Amino acid sequence: MRGLGMLKGMGVTGRTMLRTLFPDGLRKPVPAPSRGAHTVQYPHVKEAPVTRARGVIGLHHDNCTVCMLCARECPDWCIYIEGHKELAPPRRPGGKPRQRAKIDRFDIDYALCMYCGICVEVCPFDALFWSPEFEYSEPRIADLLHDADRLADWMETVPEFETYEPGANVKQPKLPEPSQHRAPRGATQ
Repeated sequence: MRGLGMLKGMGVTGRTMLRTLFPDGLRKPVPAPSRGAHTVQYPHVKEAPVTRARGVIGLHHDNCTVCMLCARECPDWCIYIEGHKELAPPRRPGGKPRQRAKIDRFDIDYALCMYCGICVEVCPFDALFWSPEFEYSEPRIADLLHDADRLADWMETVPEFETYEPGANVKQPKLPEPSQHRAPRGATQ
């Protein structure tokens, strides 16, 4: 029984190999593997990523409250966050000043990240988003540590949110306006 299944599998593999090597069939045995290949010839030909592809994570500064939930839930411990508290003006005249958390450091080390998406899912304030961008290789592994400014730059490539299928019971993130993705240089975060 096991031998029959193995022979069947080898037959499928052999037919696929012949179709790839000889796309015009064995009647015209002219090898043309690049014409019969089912793979994309990257980097010469690039495919558009599928919707909801996991490429790189973008950070929306204004939504981050330095709650550290993403860093605590990360199984790889590749998110580094530091922040401080500032006094903000009261909401009403005569009210008590509020404390607000501000980001000092928000880094993701993509040399360690396994792209599980837990950080994006657990963020209660919609500060992290998936971008389908996947071409960000670096010649030095140390350059895969993306800081807050670089993560904010990835927000420009985050696609508009597509609704889930009918009956799905999932929160819909509020994607910020494109002009709000990045805080101006020199501004306190």
